[in-house]
Amino acid sequence: MTNDKLSRRTFIRNTSVIAAGSITSAYAGTGSTSTDKKNADTSKILNYNPKMRYRRLGKTNLMVSEISLGGHWANRGGGRYWQKFANDEVPEDVLKNRTEVVSSCIDNGINYLDITTSAECLSYGAALKGRREKMIVAADDCDLSPQHKQYANVKAQLHNIDECLRRFGTDYIDIWRPMFRQDGKHTDSDLEITAEAFEKAREKGKVRFLGMTSHNREFIQHLVENFSRFSVVYFPYTAKSKVKPADVKSVDPKQVVEIGTGDGAYSGDMRGGIFGAAQKHDIGIVTIKPFGGGSLFRTRLKFGAETDSTDNDYERARLTLAYILCNPAITATVPGMTTVEQVENNVRASAERLALLDNNGIWKLTEAAEQMWAELPDEYRWLHDWEWV
Repeated sequence: MTNDKLSRRTFIRNTSVIAAGSITSAYAGTGSTSTDKKNADTSKILNYNPKMRYRRLGKTNLMVSEISLGGHWANRGGGRYWQKFANDEVPEDVLKNRTEVVSSCIDNGINYLDITTSAECLSYGAALKGRREKMIVAADDCDLSPQHKQYANVKAQLHNIDECLRRFGTDYIDIWRPMFRQDGKHTDSDLEITAEAFEKAREKGKVRFLGMTSHNREFIQHLVENFSRFSVVYFPYTAKSKVKPADVKSVDPKQVVEIGTGDGAYSGDMRGGIFGAAQKHDIGIVTIKPFGGGSLFRTRLKFGAETDSTDNDYERARLTLAYILCNPAITATVPGMTTVEQVENNVRASAERLALLDNNGIWKLTEAAEQMWAELPDEYRWLHDWEWV
């Protein structure tokens, strides 16, 4: 079947792909009011750039760039992130690279940075030295986080915060977003301990808002519905992710929530699941793993021996980010970026979102997503649990 014989809406229904659409602020209670709204006040948006769109991060009331900077970037072996540095010293070539990437992000309107390891705290702290105020920073040291049973206590989590501050070289974090177990096997006591540590740190001016990361949907939704101190949640959302219908008893589970342009603005029902709970409680949503840990791409970069990504990979990145941003409940997506070229390519997805996912773009994205899904390495097979969110 050729593209010209397949209507856009029929294609969407038959292949379970959400089409690109305009994001409006017409959703009462949503955490992601967007600057797509006419006459939006942009005067107080950090690093504002008219080519970037910004969304409200739930009850934090922060306006963040819908495409933001994930802390990971390719390491020397081609892996997806840097964990630690010997003696807490940032290598010169790493500092140069991160400084250039951060500068490009600022120039292109990105205003939010999300970091999870001690090496990332050190690198981005050094890259932002003298301009800390140019980024909204969310941080946690995953090695010290409450996902480790021995650190699930107030004293250990206050130490976690202090270590993030020390390595970053700052006296405050905008959002402390500790990482919880991937399987979500935590007690309410673990969450209460985290909230207590946050309050103690907040009273001393060390943190502003509390977030959390997990890879378990039920655990995240339980937290959103029962722990009001948390303001932001972080979870995976890829080119294969789709919004789960609110009433699975009356709706075919293969039917996807649609977001269309022209003849149909967002028309889905998000009352169920994480998205509905987050909207009800005004929780910001930041999604991670947009590229399936790099499985979306055909080329794999190695730090220090970077080769340019192919045009095909750049296009796949733009299509994926455009697709994710069709969901009005998502505040931001945070791809890792190894090069300035990746920054410049990724931010195009915000400016070009409405044009990217025409029929041809949808076909390309579907093919790329299916390939990514089939080729996920063992350490990322769990992403299959996030096909329906």
